[in-house]
Amino acid sequence: MSLMAGDRHADRVVPPTGFTAQLTLFASGAMAFLAVFALALSLASGRLATRWGDELAQTATIRIVAPLDQRAIQTAAALQVLQTTPGVAGARALSDAEQQALLAPWFGQDLPLDSLPVPRLIEITSTQPGFDPTGLRLRLAAEVPGAVLDDHSRWRAPLVAAAQRLRLLGWGAALLILAAVAAMVTLAANAALAANSQVIHVLRLVGATDSYIAQAFVRRFTLRAFVGSAVGVAIGLLAVWLMPSGGDTPGFLTGLGFQGAGWLVPLLLPIISGAVALAATALAADRALRTIS
Repeated sequence: MSLMAGDRHADRVVPPTGFTAQLTLFASGAMAFLAVFALALSLASGRLATRWGDELAQTATIRIVAPLDQRAIQTAAALQVLQTTPGVAGARALSDAEQQALLAPWFGQDLPLDSLPVPRLIEITSTQPGFDPTGLRLRLAAEVPGAVLDDHSRWRAPLVAAAQRLRLLGWGAALLILAAVAAMVTLAANAALAANSQVIHVLRLVGATDSYIAQAFVRRFTLRAFVGSAVGVAIGLLAVWLMPSGGDTPGFLTGLGFQGAGWLVPLLLPIISGAVALAATALAADRALRTIS
């Protein structure tokens, strides 16, 4: 018997409406809706990890920790060293206004930089291969003793690791949702089989095989899970599409969504949910029919 075409006589074994039908449709739709956001979280975390890794890998900072009368001289010497360093695309010393803007959230707008021993910051932009931080530190130690290089490696690794774990968490949540769909379909199928035990008994008396009866349940519950998941995915994609994009702001929640071919990934959920429902219903029907006398 074809799963899609079905058999109108066998379909009468399974009630077309009722508690089990509503439960299957609602639960599969709700789980698919949540799975869309789990996938969005996973894909957004992957993009975030890549962006953080690329941005931090191509930037570095030098702090000039020197007396006020030596700060300008050592800053110029450090910039001269950077001009002859392979892998450095550009370097510039931050102005007083830029440094004050960086410190304003902690110390306010009226911070007197001229009277405080605030180190001068030099922003470095590296090429794609990057520069050798160990070699640059040795050159700075010899030529600019007050220079301290920070290549952001201690910041980059934890941030990328956290984003990668969020991505795994998203995929794990999607798998748990599919497992919940399987459990829900199994319970609904068992309830439907138990409620129709008398009908199954009569079908057996007229010659229907257990495989014939099981296929009716498998088809009904598979189609219910597929339809419910399709509706849940459609609503979930609409909700994700309506979320603010955040523009170029490198935020996380504003970047929660799909990009490019990523929009096609949730479309697999109804197919996967249908396959999960098919397997779960087949196993439940096989076990239940053995116990129904």
